[in-house]
Amino acid sequence: PDCGRKQKLAEIHQALISDPVDIETLRRAAADKGGLLTDELRRKVWPKLLNINVYNLPHKPGRDVRENHKDYNQVVLDVRRSMKRFPKGMPATERAVLQEQLIDIILEVLKRNPQLYYYQGYHDVAVSLLLVVGERMAIAMLDTLSNYHLRDFMDPTMDSTKHILNYLMPILEQVDTELHDFMIRAEVGTIFALSWLITWYGHVLSEFKRTLRLYDFFLASHPLMPIYLAATIVLHREKEVKQTECDMAMVHHLLSHIPQDLPYELLIGQAQDLFNQYPPSLLAKRAALQSRKSLSISTFQAFQLSTLHQRPDSVLQRLTKAQGSTTSRHG
Repeated sequence: PDCGRKQKLAEIHQALISDPVDIETLRRAAADKGGLLTDELRRKVWPKLLNINVYNLPHKPGRDVRENHKDYNQVVLDVRRSMKRFPKGMPATERAVLQEQLIDIILEVLKRNPQLYYYQGYHDVAVSLLLVVGERMAIAMLDTLSNYHLRDFMDPTMDSTKHILNYLMPILEQVDTELHDFMIRAEVGTIFALSWLITWYGHVLSEFKRTLRLYDFFLASHPLMPIYLAATIVLHREKEVKQTECDMAMVHHLLSHIPQDLPYELLIGQAQDLFNQYPPSLLAKRAALQSRKSLSISTFQAFQLSTLHQRPDSVLQRLTKAQGSTTSRHG
């Protein structure tokens, strides 16, 4: 595996210095076995996956970001409760600093996007980004994700989120009718997967490295990929599910607790296969799901196209510097 790792590192490095950046290779590397391997690489690749110029990041939020913000109290509550999302053994003082940054990041992105509504679980995504890329890049990434991948969760109502959850049962029906029918009879619904979806599993996995591996995968994939992964998790536990009493509370309880020792690499591969075999458009037809317009789905193609013409960092650095000096001359 070490030789495979070396080769992968070389491929990622090559893709990053290509002009334009070889985004397809980066996406493949993020999804393939092992993901992006190190946090150092994530800091280089994640911004490319979201078309972010690392030399032109938002400034750190000022004090005013907390003033008269309608979500301030809820965000503070959620962040205070997020102790377990910080690495074990991190000094309390360091964690306190990061928690303050986390509050600022969230409020800053909401302030920049008055059309977006905060939801509980949003801080789980924000903290996963902050711990890897730092405050300023986390703001840029969260801003992009909120307008694209997470957009459906940021409506004033839950309707769009439920619409995304509604893709889960049709996937199961395609793969295992018996399991699907059992779950329909148990009337378990799909709410057990809600926190998986809206936090990109950040809230339910105890090991941060597992969360990061999934973030690599999701950042490189279609916004519905977390639902395909949810389907592979349920399918993986099919025997346990079918052995449970066919009762809503029992099945919900079983499914909402994710075992921590799942074979994630295998499941990620299966989720990709399911996505290729049963793409969202096919499921939407079969499940009459087109009644709602999902912004995450409808804007995804344009978003992906926008990532194709990025310059490598060495060029960006030069261009951004040059731009800065012209604006300061004219300013």
